[in-house]
Amino acid sequence: MAENNLKIEGHILNLSTTGEGDIIDITSDVQSALVKFKMKTGVVTCFIPGSTAFLTTIEYESGLIHDLPQLLEKLIPKASNYAHNAAWGDGNGFSHLRASLIGPSLSVPFKAGKLCLGTWQQIVFVECDNRARNRSVELQFIGY
Repeated sequence: MAENNLKIEGHILNLSTTGEGDIIDITSDVQSALVKFKMKTGVVTCFIPGSTAFLTTIEYESGLIHDLPQLLEKLIPKASNYAHNAAWGDGNGFSHLRASLIGPSLSVPFKAGKLCLGTWQQIVFVECDNRARNRSVELQFIGY
């Protein structure tokens, strides 16, 4: 393919969350944006501008939706004494640590106009903050 056919397109997903533990499947939203841009082959980068939420892939089913917050609580307990809480008084030190453990971005290749995800693999947004938030997920598609 000729190099001048490379396209870069951006899209923003807007989400409203209920606070800590909110897990939102955004797979169909990302796929819909891909269809809109009519790209067949490339990669999409999904990014959260914020420090108290993360993106990952998981099988989006009730058992794992229950298990993931429990795992995060075991690894980074909400009730621990965090220096961030003492400095800022907002009580969300655990939120920052949980989000930093997984990270704010995820890249997914696509081919034949479809995301290259496994049968039981979905892209999920996970809210870690201790309050409801309005969030955005920045999508950047690069491809042909």
